[in-house]
Parts: sequence; structure tokens; C-alpha cells
Amino acid sequence: MFYDRFQQESIDYLNQGYSVIVSAPTGAGKTAIAEHIIQSSMEKKIGVIYTAPIKALSNQKFRDFQGIFKENIGILTGDVSLNSQAPVLIMTTEIFRNKVLDEPLSLKAYSWVIFDEIHYLDNPERGTVWEESIMFLPKHMRILGLSATIPNIEQLARWIESIHKSPVKIVMEDKRPVPLHFYFNCQNQILDRLESLARARSLRPNKLTTLIDYLNEKEALPAIYFVFGRRRAEDLAWELYSYNFLNKTEQETIVALYESLVQRFDLKNENSAIEILPLIKKGVAFHHAGMLPTLKEVIERLFTSRLIKVIFTTETFALGINMPSRSVIFDGLRKYYGHYIRSLKTRDFYQMAGRAGRRGIDKEGFVYCRINLRRTNFEETKRVIYSEPEEVKSQYNSSYATILNLYEKYNEDIFNIYPLSLHYYQARKNERKDALKLMGAKINLLKSSGYIENSALTDKGKFAKGVHGYELILSELHALGLFEQMDEFELGSLAVAVVFEPRKNQYILNLSKHSRRIRSVCERIYAEIKQKEKYYKIHPFSKMPYFHLSSAMEAWLRGTHFSKILPLSDTDEGEVVRYFRMSVQILREINDIPLSSHILKQKIKETVRIINRDIIDAERQLREG
Repeated sequence: MFYDRFQQESIDYLNQGYSVIVSAPTGAGKTAIAEHIIQSSMEKKIGVIYTAPIKALSNQKFRDFQGIFKENIGILTGDVSLNSQAPVLIMTTEIFRNKVLDEPLSLKAYSWVIFDEIHYLDNPERGTVWEESIMFLPKHMRILGLSATIPNIEQLARWIESIHKSPVKIVMEDKRPVPLHFYFNCQNQILDRLESLARARSLRPNKLTTLIDYLNEKEALPAIYFVFGRRRAEDLAWELYSYNFLNKTEQETIVALYESLVQRFDLKNENSAIEILPLIKKGVAFHHAGMLPTLKEVIERLFTSRLIKVIFTTETFALGINMPSRSVIFDGLRKYYGHYIRSLKTRDFYQMAGRAGRRGIDKEGFVYCRINLRRTNFEETKRVIYSEPEEVKSQYNSSYATILNLYEKYNEDIFNIYPLSLHYYQARKNERKDALKLMGAKINLLKSSGYIENSALTDKGKFAKGVHGYELILSELHALGLFEQMDEFELGSLAVAVVFEPRKNQYILNLSKHSRRIRSVCERIYAEIKQKEKYYKIHPFSKMPYFHLSSAMEAWLRGTHFSKILPLSDTDEGEVVRYFRMSVQILREINDIPLSSHILKQKIKETVRIINRDIIDAERQLREG
């Protein structure tokens, strides 16, 4: 096989046994390096773990690698466990981090870990998981880190070297195999020079039809149209209903393919699958997290067939999922970042823009930015597109479960662990001081709340170290003996409340007597937890349980059809599936804790069995796929 310069350089280092971090643009071909290390490791009969930032990407990699490496591939994502003893295991980074902390011996057979999208280290919500995975990596394991372009890759490599005392090689590639050409849709015109924006005076609105007609005429389809809102993705797709991008033969082909996939994934009677078909027939689709996971997969497969000519999608479509197109369109250059709306980060822009230009098919990729001068001016547009990508910055903030796991192992020497972090490596003196103060505050809270006594974990502490992310609320409920008093409906209601995160302006439609009782207990316990966190100056606060999906969960546990439970909340169907699957995961974590009683384990087993059926069963999606 012929490799590009950066691919061959990476492979040469890997063959010599070095850890390697590769920084290259989206679409440059980093996956080929991962495939090499998997193939060579299998030949040497050593194990490989491949971690991905999101479950959708883990699932896709499982299918892709299974096609190449057959029965040697397994997957573990919390709600999926298939071929879990395989020599090549795909897992979310959270699962890998938990194994590193809780059961390091289970990793003895694995010599390599591949961190796909390693720049996720600076994700505000989940970056800590990546950092801890690297910090506590077993000494016998080597790293292959794959990243979008990051300017401080040297710093990242030196940090890893400093904690693992073995060399880390860096490979950088700045050029894309398919160059990008930028256009700007502004004042309802298509401009090929950014400077033209600075001269714009009038404020004529951009029409979608003007841009689509231009792309059609220039043979610049298929196109991925990135939108920063689910409803807008759907609305824009329906705006193109009057178009037809397919000839009669293509239309017959896509309808046949769609119907066979819908049949395979048991979507024939799902309203959402029926409602999108008229768009599919025209070569148009939408794709976002609010859709059923199986329907999203159907859309992805249709797109890879090249019969979908315009797909309106949110940004997760850009995250490692191999869906290149001829053109990429940005609905705008501003998005919601956690607490506020701001212009896109340059790295995020290129993560999405990099989907333009199909390697081996296109000589050039085209990127179209729709600019509304009321929202984004010339200077801001220039900054997003032409600035250096942002450096990866640590977001380190260990969870209570991680601290308990480390305290059990290191006792009061736990404070010597922080200097291993990327945060310490990057931080100024006062930032280091604040980080240590936060760790000390969490330990003091755990001691004052009965998780640690006489320099050892209590039963309460041993329970809490097994439920990452929801430690305090679940441990307090367990300590009160409330789990044993709950039936399957109450366990399901509690599990989904613990994991659920409401979107803006969501509200609870109704609650059963059982759920009201559990909510009342949880509110009292959470108020006490929050009060202690305030006292110890711990931020952010622990997540509180939200009971918006409890009625839907109870109906599901009664055997109600999925379509009938949707009116019981104002949550998108894809989100309902996601949170039900997360409920299964958290219940399994509780079940795996040695301190959970036999009675509780039996109840959990039955609750999980009833929840994890039909469309909720993530393993089924992979088996049928």
C-alpha cells in the first residue's frame, strides 16, 4: 500500500515501538495509521484498544473495522458489550478511563491504545476523562494519538513523556490531500474573495435557493450543510422540497435502498421514518441528535451511497464520522458554546470544513460560508477562517469517583498525583494552587460526609467510586437503604432522572405518585449536597436529578410502544433513546459494585431487561447493521 509522507513517518515510528501523536487536517487519512497498528498488533498477537469521543463514532469504527478484521473486533460503550474479549477493543474514552482506574489488570493483554480526536483533552465537559486516561495509563501501554491540527502538539508530547518517562514522537501534516477553496454567500451573492465582504454596504438577505442553484450549476454537489440547531436543520431541508436532484433511475435506487434499510432496522412503522421519505426521494435529508439512532444510521448509509445530494446536519456529523462530500456549507459562523453564543473556534471550523473534498474523487473541496453582516462582520469571518487553530488547554477537574479511587490507592499522597496532569504542566503558579485547593476541598467534603474515615474508604466511599459522574446523589440514596425499597418502575425513574439534562425551556409534563416521592427524596438530598459544596467552595456543583422523562420511562417499563411514550415528555425521540440507554449504563454500574445487595442486583437485572428492548437496545442496532 502507498502511504503519504506523514502516514509512512508515523508507521515507521510505531514499528519501532514509540508512542506517536499525529496532527493532520480532517480528511488527510489518519485512520490508515490506526489500521496499520491494529494489523501489525494482530500479527504479533498483542491487543489494541481504540477509544473514540462519542458512541456514534465508536459504533461506526466497530462496523468499519469489523469489515476489515472480522471477529477480532469487540466493542464496549456502557450500553453495548459485544465480543468483549476480542484482541481489538473499541470503547468510549470514559469506559477506558474507568478500566484504567478500577480494573487495570483487565488491560494486561493490550499493548496499544489509540486516542482518536485526542484534542478532546480541552473539551470543557469531558476533557478530564482524556487527561486521566493518559495520566494513569498502565506502564506497558503505548499511545497513538490522532488529532486535528493543533499548534501546541509539541507541548502535549513533552507532557506525556514527562509522566511516562518514554519518548513520544510527533508527526505533523499541514497540507490536505484535497485543497479547500472558500466562497462566501453574502447579500444574496456568491463571492470568492473575503475582501468583498468588507466592501458590502446593503443588507439583502441570503436566499437558500440562490446558493443551491449555484452549487447545482457548478456541479458542486453532494454538499453537507452544517446548521447549529436541530429544528433549523429540518426546516431548511423542507425548504428544498420543490427541488429534485435525482433522475428516475437514481430515485428508484434510493427508495429501494431506503426501504430495505428501514425494514432491517425495524423502522417501517415509525412516523419519523415515514415523514422523511418524500425528502429522500428528492435527494435531500437531515441528520441530528434528536433523531432515532437507527434512522440516523439509515441516513448515513444513504449519504455514503452518494444519492443524497444535500444533507442538513448538526456538527456531530463532522466528528470523525467518515462522510466526505464535494462541498461543505456553513449556515453561519456563530454557535452556542456551553453558556453563550460566540464565533466558531478555528479548529471547530476546520473539523467541519474538512469534510469537503473526497480523497481519490475530488481534486478540490469547496467551502461556502453564509454570512449575515448583522451577526458576523468581515474581521470576525477572517479570524475564524485564517487564524491559527486554538491550542489544546487542559480542563482538568477530577470527579469524586476518581478522587476516591486514587485515595484508596495513594491515601494522603493523592496530592502528589496532580503534578502529573496536563493542567499542572500548562498552568501558572496561582492556577496550580487553585487546582490543589479544589482537590483538597473535595477530599474534605468526602471525609465530612462519611466517604472516608481513618484514612480509608468506608462502604459508602467504596460504593461511590463505582458510579462516575453521579457519585454523591446515588451513594446517599444507597446509604439510606432506599434502593432496596424501590421497585423496577422507581429504579428506572431514578436512573433516567440522574442522567437527564434538560434543554432550554423544557418542563415536566406530569409525574406519577411514585416519581413524585422519589423526586422529593432526591431534592432533599441534593439540597444537602449543594449546601456542602457551597461550604467547601466546590464548583461546578454536582448535577441534580431532573424528572422530565420519568413518566415516559414508567410507561416504557409497562411495555408501552415507543411512539406512545413520546407525548409524555417534550424531548426529541433520539434524546429519549439516548437517555434510556444512559439509564441502562448507570444501572449496570450500580449492579457491578460489590456492595450492591443480591436483592438490588436482581431488581436491576429485571429493570435493565425491560428497558433495554426494541429501539433502546443499542447492541441490536449493531447486530442488525
